[in-house]
Amino acid sequence: MRIGYGYDSHRFEQGKRLVLGGVTIPDSPGLKAHSDGDVLIHAVIDALLGAAALGDIGSHFPDSDEEWRGADSALLLASVVRELFANGWKVGNIDATVICEKPRLRQYVDEIRDNLAEILKTDISCISVKGKTNEKMDDIGAGVGIEAHAVAMLMELPS
Repeated sequence: MRIGYGYDSHRFEQGKRLVLGGVTIPDSPGLKAHSDGDVLIHAVIDALLGAAALGDIGSHFPDSDEEWRGADSALLLASVVRELFANGWKVGNIDATVICEKPRLRQYVDEIRDNLAEILKTDISCISVKGKTNEKMDDIGAGVGIEAHAVAMLMELPS
């Protein structure tokens, strides 16, 4: 069994769509990023790679590489899951928190959990996603952007 931690943050950018956990959140500006800016999936990727001691998201999908410009983060996550399986690991569980003042995420949480469970090839009961505010403190609290934290547990695949 291994445990990993991941974090990501991005600023809002008008004219883009907001994607969290692979789910489009309507009526909100998107995030400034090289890929689609899915902070939740980016944090999960870093947690998974960290748990498996396989580097970080930047070493696998560098923002200096045009191949990843505008990339769908759900596809990046699916690639990481394949790499985990190839290295003898499967997802035990994910616990993630998305921090932003707006949008409120409660109504999207089950859809996000379901989507992540499908990509991670696990049951929805193994995926926890929470939305929190930053109580108007710092840039996140001022509504400048979003941050996400994730903890992942990996289990060894049976031999």
